Amino acid sequence: MKKRNLYPEAVFLLSLLAMGACASPAQRGSGSGPTPGQGSAEKPGLGPRIVRPGAPGEATLVLGPDEIPTGEPIPHTKADVEFMQGMIPHHAQALDMAALVEERTQNRDLHLLAQRIEISQRDEIALMGSWLQKRGEEVPGEHAHHMMGDHLMPGMLNAEEMARLAAAAGREFDRLFLELMIKHHQGALYMVDELFSNPGAGQETDMFTFASHVDADQQIEIRRMRQMLAGGG
Repeated sequence: MKKRNLYPEAVFLLSLLAMGACASPAQRGSGSGPTPGQGSAEKPGLGPRIVRPGAPGEATLVLGPDEIPTGEPIPHTKADVEFMQGMIPHHAQALDMAALVEERTQNRDLHLLAQRIEISQRDEIALMGSWLQKRGEEVPGEHAHHMMGDHLMPGMLNAEEMARLAAAAGREFDRLFLELMIKHHQGALYMVDELFSNPGAGQETDMFTFASHVDADQQIEIRRMRQMLAGGG
């Protein structure tokens, strides 16, 4: 039987032993818990960081030890309630606008946009109503926006604009719908900005999540509608 040459393996094993002997105590003990007498506390500056997302358009914040939340729920504010109560009629008018699409255009992309608006904003109206109810606040009726007169939320269409949209058809309707819905969505973005600029507002967990979603969703739809206006499909 031919004898194996063990010289390369012996050299390899001796090399490993030499590396272990040269390693520092911290390196040798890194895989088996803290070195005796060293303790188990983390080194300063190496512990986990707590990050809080900023409001739309604002930077993310890294919280210091004294700023970490204690787990107590953040209370809602008067501005939170007014935002929800104002956004319900704002969304309700968007549903009225979307309902006009069915009989006034054959534009498939516009039909798909109207369906998206109808589904998302109807769900959000229900969510806002539930949020207000749980906090014992008044919930505006579904047709409250018809009785607002001159006290419209930002971006909402007045009676003349709604009548002009309802009277249009074909390509003229497509153009007018997109222009007015962009204006309508921009009003919602303004309302979100106003909410977060109010001290203490928009910080309750559900409120922050909802307002941030509205901001992101409306911006996406505005970009889409501008593409459609420009002929980008």
